Amino acid sequence: MKTTAKKFLGIGIFLCAMLIEGHAQSDQVLKLTLEESLRYALENNVDAKNAQLETMIAKAQIVERRSAGLPQITGSYDITHNAAIPIVFVPNEGGFQQPDIDSDVLPLRFGVNYSSALVVQLNQMIFDGSYFVGLKAARTYKMLTEFDKEKSEIDVKETIKKAYFSVLVNEQRSRLIGANLGRLDTLLKETQALFEAGFSEKIDVSRIRVQRNNLLTEMDRVNAARDISVQLLKLQMGLPMEFDIELAESLSDLNSPQEINELFAFEGTRRVEMDQINTNIDLVGLDIKYTTSQYIPNLDFFGTYQRNAAAQSTGLIWENDRWFTGAFIGLRLSIPIFDGLLKSSQIQQKRAQLSQLENQKLFLESNIEVEKFQARTNLENNIQALKVQQENRELAMEVFRMAKIKYDEGVGSNLEVVEADSALKDAETNYFSALYDALIAKVDLEKALGLL
Repeated sequence: MKTTAKKFLGIGIFLCAMLIEGHAQSDQVLKLTLEESLRYALENNVDAKNAQLETMIAKAQIVERRSAGLPQITGSYDITHNAAIPIVFVPNEGGFQQPDIDSDVLPLRFGVNYSSALVVQLNQMIFDGSYFVGLKAARTYKMLTEFDKEKSEIDVKETIKKAYFSVLVNEQRSRLIGANLGRLDTLLKETQALFEAGFSEKIDVSRIRVQRNNLLTEMDRVNAARDISVQLLKLQMGLPMEFDIELAESLSDLNSPQEINELFAFEGTRRVEMDQINTNIDLVGLDIKYTTSQYIPNLDFFGTYQRNAAAQSTGLIWENDRWFTGAFIGLRLSIPIFDGLLKSSQIQQKRAQLSQLENQKLFLESNIEVEKFQARTNLENNIQALKVQQENRELAMEVFRMAKIKYDEGVGSNLEVVEADSALKDAETNYFSALYDALIAKVDLEKALGLL
């Protein structure tokens, strides 16, 4: 709990620091790097928080299991009013004979109106073969929750990185569309002036207006995508929606060629999925031991201390001389004899589960190798496609520039400029699509190599 409190305090300090910096720039704008986004998400993402709570539950289960081996002490007190004392029938002969009663039995009441008891009971396990197996299983389960927590954190990192890159790509697309729109506005003004002077046709102005309207629609789409990606990033981070965020890093800051080369050269490291399945195998093995240990007899110690009193009226029952002590201790040996083959069938099921997990482990080992190969191949292909689209974008930019020069010098047509601008817009769209695919492939490779 102290650790959790420190974490929440750290989150508060982190938010306050970002808010102070944000207020200095604009009202409630948090400027976040990728590392800051990851750090905040690991403390506030719903899945990450639930995984942390699951580890706390596992710790409590260890204490719960350990408590079964400690003394179990219970106390009770009761006071009873015998409203109708039961009748006991005895033969009307011998010491009970009543000659004046014409019956072979006599109805007698044995009891008092009020009785009370104060009891303290002690039970202590001496030997139980399943106890230590269960305690070890609880500790192993705690290890599993730690691995599950680590897996949740890896998934959160993957989600945050992809969301962060999505925001960056959409912001860059929005800026470039704005630049394209500026070029078209300039061209439209020039063409409109030429039309008014009689050096251009109406159709030339209309072509540019159509192109400009299409670009405005594209701008609206990109801005909407950017806003949605920002909201998704905040949702995945666990950041309140009323905060505005600004990304402090650019795409070039996060994807250096050296980093890409190091990824390709790295062979991979430990994957938490293997730890998870190995721990599950250990748990099933312990479960088999636990069930088998239930064939062993159990030995318990027990003891009871009690004080009893009785009276005909409530006022008399509290008198000290009416209370009498009773106590006993003993050992209880429980020997399992026959359970209808219940434990035997349970062991058979768990051995089958163990075999299933062993099969899954072999498949997972192969699957991890395939994931690394696939992720590395996808990144190589996406980087190559990105280079091609980057070259196409530069060529389209050059074509537009030459078409504009020719048009300005009167040796080219307005149609060539419009077509070149349309080709440039398509090339930029393809470039950013390839860029996003490359970024996602990079994250996938990091995950496959166990680096997230």
